[in-house]
Amino acid sequence: MKPAQFAYEGLERIFHERGRLAVCTCLIANPDGMSFTALQDACALTDGNLNRHLHALAETGIITLSRTRGKGRPTTIVRITASGRARFLAYIDELETVVRAVHAVDENEEGARNLRLATSS
Repeated sequence: MKPAQFAYEGLERIFHERGRLAVCTCLIANPDGMSFTALQDACALTDGNLNRHLHALAETGIITLSRTRGKGRPTTIVRITASGRARFLAYIDELETVVRAVHAVDENEEGARNLRLATSS
């Protein structure tokens, strides 16, 4: 069986959701990690929604969660792992492939449309 042109095997389902995409993007930009609250604010997610996404990402080894105790309430710090970073960047590369393919199809259709118009005149 020949490979399907538009299968995009590199699009991992774990990242292919708006909330998890936002979380991973924030963590790539903040390699030292982010507090749960800062991540929640940056991604505009509710406590429960962020918690659910973090659990899914931690379960697959993409992020780590650690709790620190200081004055007052404990703080949860979220960090992207080295393998999580590599997997996410590979996912982004695959998304770029999708975008390039869509543009190529669009340019080909536009060219064909222009050719049809030119030859029909």
